Parts: sequence; structure tokens; C-alpha cells
Amino acid sequence: MLASSRLSLAVALCLAASGCSGGASNPAAADAAKGDAAKGDAAKGDAAKGDAAKGGAHGAEGGSHGEHGGHGAAPERDTTPVKQGISDAKELIREGEGHFGSLQQLTFGGENAEAYYSFAEDKLILQSTREGRECDQIYSLDLKDGATTMLSSGEGRTTCAYYLPGDTKIIYASTHAADPGCLPPPDRSHGYVWKIYDEFDIYVADADGGNPQVLSASPGYDAEATVSPKGDRIVFTSTRDGDPEIYTMAIDGSDVKRLTTTPGYDGGPFFSPDGSKIIYRANHPEGEEETAKYKEILDKGLVRPTRLELFVMDADGQNQRQITSNGKANFAPFFHPDGERVIFASNMNDERGRNFDLYMIGTDGEGLEQITHEDTFDGFPMFSRDGEHLVFASNRGGAKEGDTNVFRAEWKD
Repeated sequence: MLASSRLSLAVALCLAASGCSGGASNPAAADAAKGDAAKGDAAKGDAAKGDAAKGGAHGAEGGSHGEHGGHGAAPERDTTPVKQGISDAKELIREGEGHFGSLQQLTFGGENAEAYYSFAEDKLILQSTREGRECDQIYSLDLKDGATTMLSSGEGRTTCAYYLPGDTKIIYASTHAADPGCLPPPDRSHGYVWKIYDEFDIYVADADGGNPQVLSASPGYDAEATVSPKGDRIVFTSTRDGDPEIYTMAIDGSDVKRLTTTPGYDGGPFFSPDGSKIIYRANHPEGEEETAKYKEILDKGLVRPTRLELFVMDADGQNQRQITSNGKANFAPFFHPDGERVIFASNMNDERGRNFDLYMIGTDGEGLEQITHEDTFDGFPMFSRDGEHLVFASNRGGAKEGDTNVFRAEWKD
């Protein structure tokens, strides 16, 4: 998922989810979405990358985890080096956020999201647009002192990075082989949409970013890759068979297996702590008219992140079941260490769909609980293995509008 601010992302996502972008039920909201796009919208996934996410969700990110760019003249970019370090941010814990014992801020300015632990949990890998860059690049962040280092080449769009077992290698998706620039943003005349860039391929590189090599490529989109805690498989999203579906492959890129088959977008997948299950987000069109519209824009390399719901399946693709059904933009799901609950981002409690908070729900679809109460955007959560910390991205406390920073909370169950 991926725009000029995560706040714009949240606004656009919620508009898409409520059916307001693209013109229909709410002209004022549609105009707001167009305005955000004109400023250079970006949605990181899951969703929303995307994240609806990278809006999305992985939530809307270079692919459907995040999109940068816009229409018209580009705004002047702030090339000021961002501050590095770790600071106490307990004053940013909001009323009702009882699961947070303490809070640290790990980044300071720009658009930072999709921060995921290394296997040793001594560092994070994240995507960031900062210091005058037009689209996301991949960075590491040392959890001892907050120092960040750019790992990608600085060319192309990048998204969805993860460490491989042993932390000597990383994976991420990039378009740099096709174009050193950021590639054109999606055509917003179709409403709020994600661009599924065929130019995205999945790369493996040394932990310092050196020696990048293609790990998985196809004539279509390959991105949104994450790694099983068992260290044996990678799960990712691809359009290699025409529709955005979820696949797994061995750590070396071999033994590719397709897991989903339902028409519509399936993406943003993460393994459970024991590697036996996968949580993901999906937008499956309903009825002939919706299906026809979906196929029409998919032929243009676009998807519309409406009604993103969460699904769980076995790691081999069996026993797929839906666990949310609120009709909103739900994205960036990640398992709690107990394997029985999932934390995710959603705009379900905002009538206008502009505010995204974190929620928890059981894998049986029961026990929904709101976790954060920020009035702008919270997303892209990831627990430490022991469940003592939660990393997430948020607009809270930003030095300027649109800043999205990475935070780490002490978690209290």
C-alpha cells in the first residue's frame, strides 16, 4: 500500500471501502478523495500497504501495499535529513489504550510503514519515503539506538521487505529493473484504486542491501512477501495466473504453490507463529455487475480496495474462512503470539471512514476489541515473538501533517 501521507491513505481507503470514491454515493467524499490524489496520495497497504493497506495495507504499498505520486505539478519535496534515535513517547498513549504499558517513537518524519522484526528481533526492516525521495525505499532500523540505513538501491519503487532466517539475507519487492524512476501513479479517474504494477518482482539481497538478485518474477505483479517463523516458506501475492492470488514458495524461490482461487484481490498474507496458518485480506466482487467492473479495471492493472475482509487458511491453502464481515477496509492483519487472535487495522468505527485504528479479533471471528484510539491513522502492527512488544505505524504526534512514524509499545495482555 502507498501516497503523500498515510493520512491521505486512510481517507482514500475509507472512501473506497464505503463506496464513495469513484463517484457514487457521496459526492463530497469523492471530491475529498480526488483532492488527496491531487496532492499525491499514497496508500500503504495492507491496504490501506495497502494497506487498504501497505493501504495497504501490507497495506497499499508500492503495489497494493503503498502508492506514491499524484496528479499535476509535484509539490516541492523536503530534503531535510530526518532525525534518528529512540525517544519516550508515553505521552502519546491515548485514553482507552490500556494494552500499552509504555511507548517509544522509532522514526521522526517522512512516511514510514511496514516495519517488521528481524528473526533476532534486534532490528526492524521498513519502507520509507523521506529526505526528498518520491517513493518508498527499504531501510533497516537498529533497535539499540534507532539508527536507520537504506538497504535498497534508491531506484524504482520498493515495498514489503522481510528478513530471512539467520538475518543475513533480506527480501523485498522492487520495480528498479524496469525503470529507475517511481513509475506513473494509478489513474484516479477510476476512483480510489491501487496499481498492481507488473514491474514488481521479489528480490533477495544481503542484509546490508548488497548483491540483489531476483528471487521470484513473472510476467505480472509479484510482491507482498513475508516469511514463516519456521523459516521454511515465503508467502506472497502474484498475478502470474491473471488474478491477484496468494502463493507460497521455498526460501530459495523454488516449489511455488498457489493457495487461493476465488476471483478478486487476495493479498497481505502473514503466517501464524507456528507456521501452520495464514491470515490475509481479500476483496471478492459479488454478483455479475461487480465482477464485470472488477475485471474491467484489473485489465488496466488496477484493483479497488473496497470491502477488504480478513480470512484465515491453513498454510497449504485448505480450510479458508472469513473472520470479519463489516464491509469496511480491514487490512494489515498479524497473529498474536497465542495463535488464536489477530491484530489488524480498520476504519470500522468511523462513519466517514477516515480514521483507522487497531483492533483484535479471534480466529473464530469472535471477541472483537478496539486496541488504539488515535483520531488519525494507526496501522501495520507486528508483535514480538514473546508478545511483550507491539510495533506499529501511526500519524500520532507527527511534526507535520502527513508524517507517519514507527512506534514500539510495551504490550499488556
